[in-house]
Amino acid sequence: MTQPTEQLPQAPSNSGPGNKIAEFFDFAAHRTSFRTEALAGLTTFVTMAYILIVNPAILSNAVFLNESGDLFGELVMATGLSAALATLIMALYAKLPFALAPGMGINAYFAFTVVLGLGIDWRVALAAVFIEGIIFILMTITNLRSKIVEAIPDAVKHATTAGIGLFIAYIALKSAGIIVSSEATFTTLGNLRSPQTAMALLGLGITAALFARRVTGALLWGILGTAILAWIFGVSPWPTGLMAVPQAPTDLFGQAFVGLGELFRINFWQMVSIIFVFLFVDLFDTIGTLTGLGSKAGYIREDGSFPGVEKAFMADAIGTTAGAVLGTSTVTTYIESASGVAEGGRTGFTALVAAALFLASVLFIPLLQGIPAFATAPALIIVGVLMMSGAKNIDWDEPADAIAAFLTIIMMPLAFSIAEGLAMGLIAFPLIKAFQGKTNQTTVGMWILAAIFLLRYIFVAGG
Repeated sequence: MTQPTEQLPQAPSNSGPGNKIAEFFDFAAHRTSFRTEALAGLTTFVTMAYILIVNPAILSNAVFLNESGDLFGELVMATGLSAALATLIMALYAKLPFALAPGMGINAYFAFTVVLGLGIDWRVALAAVFIEGIIFILMTITNLRSKIVEAIPDAVKHATTAGIGLFIAYIALKSAGIIVSSEATFTTLGNLRSPQTAMALLGLGITAALFARRVTGALLWGILGTAILAWIFGVSPWPTGLMAVPQAPTDLFGQAFVGLGELFRINFWQMVSIIFVFLFVDLFDTIGTLTGLGSKAGYIREDGSFPGVEKAFMADAIGTTAGAVLGTSTVTTYIESASGVAEGGRTGFTALVAAALFLASVLFIPLLQGIPAFATAPALIIVGVLMMSGAKNIDWDEPADAIAAFLTIIMMPLAFSIAEGLAMGLIAFPLIKAFQGKTNQTTVGMWILAAIFLLRYIFVAGG
């Protein structure tokens, strides 16, 4: 294993519980210490704690009993518990300093495309996430991931990340009232003098400033800062409390099993498409994130191998499966874990600290419930900025890459569906390569995926 280049402090030599922790996580081999790892875990948590607010805010649009938002508290519980569980597995099984939580982008696909767009019951959508998690576990055990990875053109992989970023930002702009519907131009600029919209714009300025200054936890502080200003100026009511004993997520827990009975009653191609998109986004998001984090932490060997990465994939897969049972969308490894790595985190103890903080966070549901939806919009827009960076890796001078990537990116926000963008890119790439006379640059897997999505349009979109 390649050692990190930073000169980190030696592990503590004292005996007792601290020494056992140091031995279990092998602090000495990684040249780290209890204090360094604990600080790194705290940093990772603060950096990605915004998900405790944003994920329930997104899912609340589709996951409810009587009206939007009535399961917000339970969704906070599901988000915190699934993040804690998956991160705990990463800590104790993989022993890597990476944290997990319900993924951004895929939660928007769950809420706005699958449930609201296709009219599929949210319990059925949770069942699809559960099946995706099981498939991911089997793929991890059998190492089938490599075959699927090879079947997806690199241009479409990078474009998917960028397209999801654009989709998230589009949703945020609409939820904040910065853009609104228009019969003449489809969408147009909203009323910027509206109190909620003006506060969202102010929050965007605050969040952008913190982000530009590279403040740790910029997205979280931006959300909280916007919410506090909204409370002070009476734009939104104050929270009813700060802490409370959390209520068990009884209306969410196990609903994925209820949805299993209905999942196979929907259109076959629709079901395959939904599960495939969940699997695809989780798969490549995790691969890209772990590769980047592993390199930053010094885990990647000179030959490009990453020892123990299979265990990290397993933590991700189990987290997704358990998250579906708890009542949330796909769980994935977070690139924000890089903040903890930058603070010196090199072992699973960093993840263990983050997991403990996620577990403790469910005590603050009254505070989180009081944060207005428009206060999360600035964070979502900045997330969109971060995800758009995938576009720089696309060869825009190569027609097949450029057209497939552009269709993938543009169709996600305009069709209001990650699946449609992905389908367009996967169909376009091999066809354009064939038009170029470069079928040797395609694979059988690419043509199979293109055929699957083409058949989906014929039998689903074509009625």
